[in-house]
Amino acid sequence: MKPLRWGILGAANIARKNWKAIALSGNSVVTAVASRDLDKSKTFIAECQSHAPMPTIPEALGSYEALLSANVDAVYIPLPTGLRKEWVLRAAAAGKHVLCEKPCAVTLSDLREMTEACRRHRVQFLDGVMFMHSRRLERLREVLDDGASVGALRRITSAFSFGAPPEFFAANIRGDRRLEPHGCVGDLGWYCIRLALWAVNWQRPQKASGRILSQSENGVPTEFSGEMIFEGNVSAAFYCSFITENQEWAHLNGARGYLHVPDFVLPFAGNELKFMVFNHAFSASGCDFKMEPNGRQITVSEHSHSHPTAQESNMFRNFAVQVDSGKLNEDWPKWALLTQEVMSSCLKAAHLDSPRPVGPV
Repeated sequence: MKPLRWGILGAANIARKNWKAIALSGNSVVTAVASRDLDKSKTFIAECQSHAPMPTIPEALGSYEALLSANVDAVYIPLPTGLRKEWVLRAAAAGKHVLCEKPCAVTLSDLREMTEACRRHRVQFLDGVMFMHSRRLERLREVLDDGASVGALRRITSAFSFGAPPEFFAANIRGDRRLEPHGCVGDLGWYCIRLALWAVNWQRPQKASGRILSQSENGVPTEFSGEMIFEGNVSAAFYCSFITENQEWAHLNGARGYLHVPDFVLPFAGNELKFMVFNHAFSASGCDFKMEPNGRQITVSEHSHSHPTAQESNMFRNFAVQVDSGKLNEDWPKWALLTQEVMSSCLKAAHLDSPRPVGPV
């Protein structure tokens, strides 16, 4: 297949990682980068080219509009959430396939408009959830569905957080309500919600709730907990935060055992991805009470980062293969819409709820 030609719309820091992923994908290439500042585009290209060179130096552009007329097949959009709708719509109208960072939109109705525009113009839409393209996810599904390791799924819990320094909220766009109104829920909680939806095979929750545990001075959620209830009383809870130290774990608990993934979003550095399966066994004999862990580790040959097998490289490779097929993957936009819907429901519930103090009745 001909390499898919990518344009990067904006010089966000995450775009550096994805530049390298494109370079390592084997079937894609960056041909243009656009910023509202031409010098910024040139600097971005020069720095990325020194780390992960493209066969031909990409064109530097000084406006987003110019990218839509450039020699590109697809556009990667890492712009702030508050700006994404306009440029997804414009990219679709220009016939460019779209890989959009998450959270995809400010509102669910905005995202519906965005995905419908992509469908109408026959261009592919995908949100940038890299772990969806990891081979570990396939292995997790096999173990979840084998009927013995976990049994019937009952409870999903996850957490994704990082401890930001005080200056983060003044200098980073994730502290700006106009650009990133969903705060930690959109930036981190999106992954937790996505994992839960994947685990239950894309069921829509029957109920969703949430609690804003802390927020910035301008009202951006900085710490949040959410809960979902699915058919069959399967439940899922998640915690996300900008003020708690690094963690990104998930537990998938069933009637017969549970899975533990210590690094479900950004794999720990190495050339293998891992998860644990536990089937604890309890026994009692007289005064002797004993619990056996009965755990086993499952490994998948896949590099954590900066490698052709890494999940971010897989994401761009899969996208290019899908485009080359000439068919639209209808599931990818559906998954993004469902994730946005659940996130919006959790946030709405959090804003409507009024916690009461605990005390004597």
